[in-house]
Amino acid sequence: MKKNINLALLQMSCSDDVKENFNKTVDYIRQAASRGAHIVCTQELFQSRYFCQVMDVELFKLAQAVDENSPTVQTLRELAAELEIVIIASLFEKRATGIYHNTAIVIDADGRHLGKYRKMHIPNDPLYFEKFYFTPGDLGYKVFKTKYADIGVLICWDQWFPEAARLTAMQGAEIIFYPTAIGNVLPAGTGVQGDGYFDSWQTVQRGHAIANACYVAAANRVGFEENPSPLFGTGPIGESGIDFWGGSFVASPYGDVLQTAASDDEQILVCPVDLSFVAKVRDGELFPFRDRRVDSYGGLTKLYLDEDSSTR
Repeated sequence: MKKNINLALLQMSCSDDVKENFNKTVDYIRQAASRGAHIVCTQELFQSRYFCQVMDVELFKLAQAVDENSPTVQTLRELAAELEIVIIASLFEKRATGIYHNTAIVIDADGRHLGKYRKMHIPNDPLYFEKFYFTPGDLGYKVFKTKYADIGVLICWDQWFPEAARLTAMQGAEIIFYPTAIGNVLPAGTGVQGDGYFDSWQTVQRGHAIANACYVAAANRVGFEENPSPLFGTGPIGESGIDFWGGSFVASPYGDVLQTAASDDEQILVCPVDLSFVAKVRDGELFPFRDRRVDSYGGLTKLYLDEDSSTR
């Protein structure tokens, strides 16, 4: 029997006004619910501009406590219960002074805070200075049993690591959500776009959907955000900023892209999926777990296989 639900991905631009960004997201969540969404996912760090373009200790003030009673979480819990939807929200978590995480929370359709996932893989590239801000996650890979589906949540840079998707799917995830903030770094003063790798970004996630016979849903931000380093903080002055490429999408267990958002505009992407298709593919066609040779994968626990670390 089919088990149809609707996923919603919120793709938006952000201003310097944290309250404005939050209120816009709440409005978009309401719009998604009015269009029949059962599970709604925000983009990465939706309450602010992508502040990791620079290294500035003042920006730690954007972080907040993330627990079931913190103000932001409480507001989202009340919203989820009112609309009877599941909400996945990406937040900048202050765990303690000097310890901060890039964190996603999951709230069930009755308003219960089911828990959090802390981003495991932390990049450090031009205009993506996340290692300055975020301590790597310590909660492992998790699956949340919500009213509508068993879901996993990974965050942005986690997208490039098949191990993360595999370990999440092995716990029964029918859908893996990726809140994301990714785009092209633009060279300063040239007026041209930097080299983009949108196709690689989408393709690797489609591969996760195929390899694990699950749905993958990635919510990205959109719009140009200027590199603020000439104004404050420490960062490169050779880039003018990041042009976030949008393109939020949902992929099926066959890797088909079911829906894709625009590359240059805000959008509430609502996509129907049939969860019974996950079991059909896992049981009858791909067997992604049955045929694994777990006895041969010991090398995956090593950083790199050379002559000294080989498992031969």
